[in-house]
Amino acid sequence: MARRANIACLGAGRMGRGIAVAFAYAGHTVTMIDIKARAEEDFARLEADALGEVRKTFVSLSKLGLLAEADVDPLIARVSVVPANQSGAALSGAGIVFEGVPEIVELKREVLAAASRQVGPNTVIASTTSTILVDDLSGAILNPCRFLNVHWLNPAYLIPLVEVSPGKATDPTVVDEVKALLEGIGKVPVVCAATPGFIVPRIQALAMNEAARMVEEGVASAEEIDKAIRYGFGFRYAVLGLLEFIDWGGGDILYYASRYLERALGSDRYRAPDVISRNMHEGRIGLRTGAGFLDYSGMDVDAYRAKRLQAMVDLLRHFDLARPPVTDRG
Repeated sequence: MARRANIACLGAGRMGRGIAVAFAYAGHTVTMIDIKARAEEDFARLEADALGEVRKTFVSLSKLGLLAEADVDPLIARVSVVPANQSGAALSGAGIVFEGVPEIVELKREVLAAASRQVGPNTVIASTTSTILVDDLSGAILNPCRFLNVHWLNPAYLIPLVEVSPGKATDPTVVDEVKALLEGIGKVPVVCAATPGFIVPRIQALAMNEAARMVEEGVASAEEIDKAIRYGFGFRYAVLGLLEFIDWGGGDILYYASRYLERALGSDRYRAPDVISRNMHEGRIGLRTGAGFLDYSGMDVDAYRAKRLQAMVDLLRHFDLARPPVTDRG
């Protein structure tokens, strides 16, 4: 069996602890590094709090059936916390370092610069920020070709998706290394350009603001809106991606619906981007034409539809909403 990379986390807060659980669960040794110089008793409290939360998380996962109770202690034993003045060994021996300090550019640059002077030449350094672009931080790194953003969604130990955002100086082979590492612990990495909000935060900010706006406008109660999201919006997008769903129904539907909503609600926030009208005028409607945002040429469309519908039926059963038909047989 290939040796698993040692993991270092700059910071022992929520993100560092979540990443530690994810990697320790998958067999890696993880060291969380305190970035502040503290008195010995203050560090002892931080260490106890961090390891206590890691323990609590593993116990919770055991109760949820993801691991046996007997596995909790061996998994926790893979995680340690060290003070700032002992960071050298953890950083020099790490295959990858995840920075998870507060979202302050100057602080991140300071911490990353110091870490880059202590790591080995082949170590990857990754910032977990979702708001600061990789190229705004890479200038502080001694070896920026091995630096990129790796944004985890909370809780990091459960959510499969991880957004990987390389910068202008990032070596493409580093992106491949990080993707392979994440896939090796059961994550689903997606690569995106260095742009504000990446993918998920950018989309969810629009959706969350619109939901809040509907409460403000009296469209529906918070409870009703959340019910609509769980059993309608979220239900479909647990099976179909957003762009896949456009293709499923047809890009022309979105085109006309967007024009109507823009006029009816008097807001250009519903205006469709040019790619929607361009696809429609080029005949890239989606499944009906064999291409849309995705390419369906050569695909067994009936089998594809059946697979997606089966996934929806499985979700119905998960929510205990699948019912037998009412028949005359009694």
